[in-house]
Amino acid sequence: MNDLAPLLTPEGRALLDEVRDTDPAHELAVATRLRREHPAALVSAALGQARLRQRAVAKFGAEDARRMFFTPNGVEQSTRASVATYRAECLRAAGVRSVADLCCGIGGDAIAFARAGIRVLAVDRDPLTCEAARANADALGLADLIEVREADVTEVDTAGHDAVFVDPARRSSGRGRIFDPEAYSPPLSWAVSAALGAPLGLLKIAPGIPHEAIPAEATAEWVSDGGDVKEAVLWFGPDVTPGARRATLLPALAGIHVTPGTMLPDPAVRPVGRYLYEPDGAVIRAHLVAEVAEEVDGGLIDPTIAYVTSDEAHRTPYATAYEITDTLPFNVKKLKALLRERGVGTLTVKKRGSAVEPEELRRRVLPKPHGAGSVTVFLTRADGAPTMLLGHPVR
Repeated sequence: MNDLAPLLTPEGRALLDEVRDTDPAHELAVATRLRREHPAALVSAALGQARLRQRAVAKFGAEDARRMFFTPNGVEQSTRASVATYRAECLRAAGVRSVADLCCGIGGDAIAFARAGIRVLAVDRDPLTCEAARANADALGLADLIEVREADVTEVDTAGHDAVFVDPARRSSGRGRIFDPEAYSPPLSWAVSAALGAPLGLLKIAPGIPHEAIPAEATAEWVSDGGDVKEAVLWFGPDVTPGARRATLLPALAGIHVTPGTMLPDPAVRPVGRYLYEPDGAVIRAHLVAEVAEEVDGGLIDPTIAYVTSDEAHRTPYATAYEITDTLPFNVKKLKALLRERGVGTLTVKKRGSAVEPEELRRRVLPKPHGAGSVTVFLTRADGAPTMLLGHPVR
């Protein structure tokens, strides 16, 4: 697919409505039938768009996804709507009334900005991507607030905008995910300069970026949604605290924010207690496990493992708590016998600091699940020793 125009015609839109809920297993039969009345290329494009819309529901919700237009890369790389909405609300609260959205993709962030009442200049250099962004602004009734411009973002004048948001491409068609920030498109150094030159600058980066690669002028924020880390963003501006770190957890909007003067030292290592806390991924990426350990009056089970343990149960939005029933040296036979003895039929395997693959262990210790019991087993290290921790989530 290299042109959305046929799908934007009355015939194309009607065809999209007709194939919207097509089961992929029945595509061939549907295509054969529809090609009797419509051009084959249009049928293929409509079915391809229907597949993309079905995939996009997880990010955009069914109501928006069924009206929007996508490219394969657009579905994969666009910002989840809940995260984009959170960021747009942050900008609105900061008084932002216009934003330059550089490397806008299919317009996921631009849509959220516009819905927050912010006027958007959305820029991308790919013609098809721009076509999708325009179609999406129109489909969602936001065309009056979103101007889509096909251009090289490095050549766009962003003066006059209250904020600049840069989302460099971190994947390439030939190499897949890009780990070197200077190999982003545009490079991290250019994106930083663009953000620094704005009244308020935001730069989206890979969540796994080394902390030493983060500019000293920025506040770095890691965002998770439903426990999954979705992105990291660098904030630049006069009201930003240089060197600060933040972990934001959606949908609860819980967050930890520390400045260079308030960061805690690494927690002490202590024996596994009655409770184990698994910090949210955004907390781990932001190197804020020490703050969780202090909140639950706990310590680490190992100096290299981000599991926190304590003897008391504490409610915290920053970690999932488990009550530990058994702490055992790693031994597959002992684990299999124990699960059989307790009638475990449902086994959840988590690992951190272990080379064992969870699915392989599950096949070995529970080849034929039976029994009503359930248990979570953690494959990890405790003070350097391979260890199995068995327990249950604290409700």
